[in-house]
Amino acid sequence: MLGGREIHLNGEIVNEISQKKAKKVYKVVLTGGPCGGKTTGQAFVSTFFENLGWKVFRVPETATHLLSGGIKVMELDEEEAYRFQYNLIQTMLFTENTYFELAESSEQNCLIICDRGTMDAVSYMKKGHWERMKEEFNWDNISMRDKRYDQVIHLVSAAKGAEDFYTKDNNAARFEDCNEAKESDDRTCQAWVGHPYFDVIDNSTGFERKIARMVAIMCDRMGLTQGDKIRDNSQKRKFLISSLPDKNAFPSFEDFEVEHIFLAGPDNERSRLRKRGQRGLELSDRCLPGSYTYQHSLSKPSNGQHIQTRTTLTSRQYQILAKQRDGNRFKIMKTRRCFLWNDMYYQMDIYKKPQNPRCAGVIILETYTTTNNILEKDQLIPDFLDVRKEVTDDQDFSMYNLCKKEAAEE
Repeated sequence: MLGGREIHLNGEIVNEISQKKAKKVYKVVLTGGPCGGKTTGQAFVSTFFENLGWKVFRVPETATHLLSGGIKVMELDEEEAYRFQYNLIQTMLFTENTYFELAESSEQNCLIICDRGTMDAVSYMKKGHWERMKEEFNWDNISMRDKRYDQVIHLVSAAKGAEDFYTKDNNAARFEDCNEAKESDDRTCQAWVGHPYFDVIDNSTGFERKIARMVAIMCDRMGLTQGDKIRDNSQKRKFLISSLPDKNAFPSFEDFEVEHIFLAGPDNERSRLRKRGQRGLELSDRCLPGSYTYQHSLSKPSNGQHIQTRTTLTSRQYQILAKQRDGNRFKIMKTRRCFLWNDMYYQMDIYKKPQNPRCAGVIILETYTTTNNILEKDQLIPDFLDVRKEVTDDQDFSMYNLCKKEAAEE
């Protein structure tokens, strides 16, 4: 069984996937700028999931652990700083792996909360150090960021939008003033751009609602139902873009090759595969062979609502399941551009050939927001994009319908 559906292609692979589905291990990074609410958020998330019967592991922040031993980064020369950051990441990986292995051996569903992750260290490196490190140790962004963690949540610093609540008093390692905290927040947030499940929680609501929004987005990503206590009006919004601007019009961004394949199944379910990576794109960053992530998503009705579950796959599992492709639908090929603008995270899908003819020239922008009249809020739509119309509820622009074959093509 995979998501409640029998697979008849390869019993060994199906059993392997079924075992993974029987128990969940979910790895989330809590990151953000100074005084963003990580400590409180971690405590709230831990209690929430423990009350659901999950085993919760909390990976401590590596940088705080090392710096509390007397290391003063400002006193290090360039080579010492490089070696320190490398050792910090190695320590972080070793510590995280200890928790990851314990979670895999546990019989309970396990949530692992990482107090910052690998890319947080990158945000504090000097220019060129991360590129050098990747070259020297055979690392790449896909394996160190996208494959390692299931979700990344950035809690925006109180220095941005809640200045009256910014303080250094509750963290002995915090030294930044308000302006420095804003810069730190920007660097940290940018370092995670490109992760497939990256969510930015700003200060547009009070702190309690901010934390509730964080838990709500976790539940949504994990396919869990949530009670009224943490419900929020944040929702995905989709917009049809008239044309693709020049690359220079965008802030710093990352592009990914994305392939979607819908699988045959019951009419009331939506089952699809996703392959995501960077090989073949024109990048300043090198990308090692096999730098792709593979995923199966299943949306099906349950108690009056549709619940979506996601399963990470290997390349081999992906290829096997792809043989169950829905013959009435095209494979979807697109470039996904990820970027930040005004503290909001955007994904823009640029549809490519081969494709359904109706996809030609289609460019769709997606973001999460609590604002219903987003088109009337100029600050929420990037000023370098021309929005033709909102298509959030327009089924003609759902992937499921965009890839549908016409009768003559079937």
